[in-house]
Amino acid sequence: MNAKDIFELRKQGRAEEAYEAARQLYASDKSPYAASAIFWTAVDILKVRVDEGEIDEANKILMALDRLLPSVPDRDGWVQKAYERCERLLSKTHTEKAVYNEISEHSQMGVWGENVAAAYLRDNGYVILERDWHSGHRDIDIVARKDEFVVFVEVKTRRNTDFGDPEQAVDWKKRRNLRYAINHYVKYHKIDNSIRFDIITVVGMLGSANPTINHIEDVDIMR
Repeated sequence: MNAKDIFELRKQGRAEEAYEAARQLYASDKSPYAASAIFWTAVDILKVRVDEGEIDEANKILMALDRLLPSVPDRDGWVQKAYERCERLLSKTHTEKAVYNEISEHSQMGVWGENVAAAYLRDNGYVILERDWHSGHRDIDIVARKDEFVVFVEVKTRRNTDFGDPEQAVDWKKRRNLRYAINHYVKYHKIDNSIRFDIITVVGMLGSANPTINHIEDVDIMR
């Protein structure tokens, strides 16, 4: 696979495949084209690893990007800017991690569950538009886009289902608040796409590598 093929995979949103193909190419080809392919796919994967909470792996990728910089053509300065964005992202993540360690385990579960849900959506072709969007005291966990739909997602996270399925927590009061928040979002952003309300449940111990994810699409928010 050549650099052009790799960039086509990247364009299709197949980040993991593109990154692995670029690594294989760069192992035998140190040309500027191969260097560009591994650099840009590594930038994509660094962001994915941050979303997955794999900060140590993201740090390793940042160090690799630093070593790659002199080899990557950068006529317009975009390469340097991308590298600096990655540095800022990790710096912000380290700060957030320090705060994260101080908050309650319940809050940690919620943050972790939303990160899992966001990664799941990306893996399934959704583009994340917003995270934790607020309308006054009401909030929307995730706003995403796929095909012609803008999708509003409520995420519920539990260690287990001993006390019922997580989606049962989206009761009439929560749905009412979500209706207000979604209506505000649609008007504020002048959305003319079709819209949908989904629930994603994440069940597992905090930080689990294999939580159980259930994606319930097109939930009737009016009832």
